[in-house]
Amino acid sequence: MTQTSQAKDIIDNLRPYINQDGGDIEFVEVKDNVVYVRIAGACVGCELIDSTIKDGVEQIVKQEMPDIKAVEVIM
Repeated sequence: MTQTSQAKDIIDNLRPYINQDGGDIEFVEVKDNVVYVRIAGACVGCELIDSTIKDGVEQIVKQEMPDIKAVEVIM
């Protein structure tokens, strides 16, 4: 499994949890061991998004893919 397909699968598996609060997350790309995602819905402007990404999404991605350095949100 490629790094891109693995990261996409992980983000796709996390989407239902983000969707529960009215938000959405979408895999964009992996570049230089950083996973880039786009957020939408209630996540945009939410004061907890940094925590959700760094303490939730990033930790899960890093656990599944130890070579990943970070998860970053792009617009």
